Amino acid sequence: MMLWYDHEMGWWSYAGMGIGMVLFWGLLTAGIIGLVMFITGDRKTPQPPTAPDQILAARFARGEISETEYRDRLAVLRDPAHH
Repeated sequence: MMLWYDHEMGWWSYAGMGIGMVLFWGLLTAGIIGLVMFITGDRKTPQPPTAPDQILAARFARGEISETEYRDRLAVLRDPAHH
């Protein structure tokens, strides 16, 4: 004798499948977008400043030196008598 079991799905099964489908397609779409952005992304790394006044401005921007010290050192850099 063959027994048949009732495998009726409840609302939680449909909700789980719906959430799973949304997660699957969302992750797949995010992965494709991430891959495309990685492949077409800018590969250049920012170059550190090399000119003395750029280095001085970067130090001032980071807060390593005060405004007074920045202006004094910039004046020394731009003064032709010191070169």
